[in-house]
Amino acid sequence: MKFADLHLHTVFSDGTYTPSGLIKAASEAGLSAISVVDHDTVAGLEPCIEIGMPRGIEVLPGIELTSEYEGLEIHILGYLIDYRNNNLIKQLAILKETRIKRIYEIAAKLKELGVILKPQTVFDLAKEGTVGRLHVARAMLQEKLVGSIYEAFQKYIGDRSPAYVLGFRLSPLEAVKLIKNAGGIPVLAHPYSLRNDDLIPKFAEFGIMGLEIFYPEHSQGMINLYLDIAKKYELLVTGGSDCHGDAKPDVKIGSIKLPYELVESLKKAKERLS
Repeated sequence: MKFADLHLHTVFSDGTYTPSGLIKAASEAGLSAISVVDHDTVAGLEPCIEIGMPRGIEVLPGIELTSEYEGLEIHILGYLIDYRNNNLIKQLAILKETRIKRIYEIAAKLKELGVILKPQTVFDLAKEGTVGRLHVARAMLQEKLVGSIYEAFQKYIGDRSPAYVLGFRLSPLEAVKLIKNAGGIPVLAHPYSLRNDDLIPKFAEFGIMGLEIFYPEHSQGMINLYLDIAKKYELLVTGGSDCHGDAKPDVKIGSIKLPYELVESLKKAKERLS
């Protein structure tokens, strides 16, 4: 059988894998197909695709867009996108600036809490990648402001923590349209994080075409529930490990292995859109 992991990050966002390192790890994990879904950037796709091809690893071009809905941070995955789409690239440039501004705002909130973290420390860690909260957490750990990545999120920068900043410009509807206009399939990422399954039908109305059901944080009960919801609303089923390399060392590439049939379902859905 062929297996896929459809949620992976690289150094181009907040992962630690280089393209070559990611392809090597995917091969060692026994995967035939992967999707690189870096946060709000497509910069890592071409090198991953080029390196993966001769190694027998199919790389589905993807992205993970960050949007905002009623005070919640909503992540929308886009699969099989045209990553050279001009409008997509233009919008991603705007999102990059939003993310940079957000780091300054998080640093200011941390300072109010008596935690001094220089934004430049975060930017130095992110390098050319789209900067995000995981970079903040890693910088806090590096500066010995926390004892672990988990503590940084739990105590300071998690969704319901005192130094959290939302401030994303995209709505889920706009994210869905951006993905579809780039020829892609929009999928709601890790729905458990919504803490409100009643939002799923609403997002289906917005044009979401799939649910990320097989995910490390989803219990078997959640998986069964989301499979029922996907069936009811005729949504595609996807999944992946959400591996970030050494940034989240407990989450290994290939820890979620999807049957390749689910990749084929994505491709058939894209054909129907064409």
